[in-house]
Amino acid sequence: MARKSDPFSIEITPELIVRAYRAGIFPMAEDAEDTDLFWVSPDMRGIIPLDGFHTSKSLRKAMRKSGWSVRVDTEWEGVIEGCATVGSDRQSTWINGTIRAVYGELFRRGVAHTVEVWDGDELVGGLYGLAIGAAFFGESMFHRRTDASKMAMAHLVDRLNAGGYELLDTQFLTDHLASLGGMEIPRTEYEDRLGLALLREGNWNAWDHR
Repeated sequence: MARKSDPFSIEITPELIVRAYRAGIFPMAEDAEDTDLFWVSPDMRGIIPLDGFHTSKSLRKAMRKSGWSVRVDTEWEGVIEGCATVGSDRQSTWINGTIRAVYGELFRRGVAHTVEVWDGDELVGGLYGLAIGAAFFGESMFHRRTDASKMAMAHLVDRLNAGGYELLDTQFLTDHLASLGGMEIPRTEYEDRLGLALLREGNWNAWDHR
């Protein structure tokens, strides 16, 4: 289910975004130039079970040998720009100016987070999403080097498990996410899982103090 919102009657605020996610709804734009947003609640929802993330031996080996480092919450603008850039891994983007502004404010408030993969001082991949209760809502990821986005996702899953999170929402299921253990569940089952996850509070920083 996707429904266009009226930008003249609905002010898109950080508070509205959080309420929408708590209700199982998220916003998108048709493309980067579209100033309007529409609200989405898919019949089938993509998730990655936190006990079912797949990392192959070859990926683990590549991650160890890469020399890359993972950081969190240090480069919002770089990550959102990477996710919004059309390239070999995407033909279009739904991240418009409204998304950038409102989610940027959520980042400043500590609700939105980034996972960043760095090769020295070069940002080569990453992802961002929202942490609400014990749920993490993955929004988008990008890579400029092979396996960089997979490395970001692997760190995200480790961090969420360390922090007691119960749900990793990917919104939709792509072939890339399916290869990492992603699956689809019906909306009703998703809403049940979401309701349980929102009863608890995950600790995003637990990984740093483990």
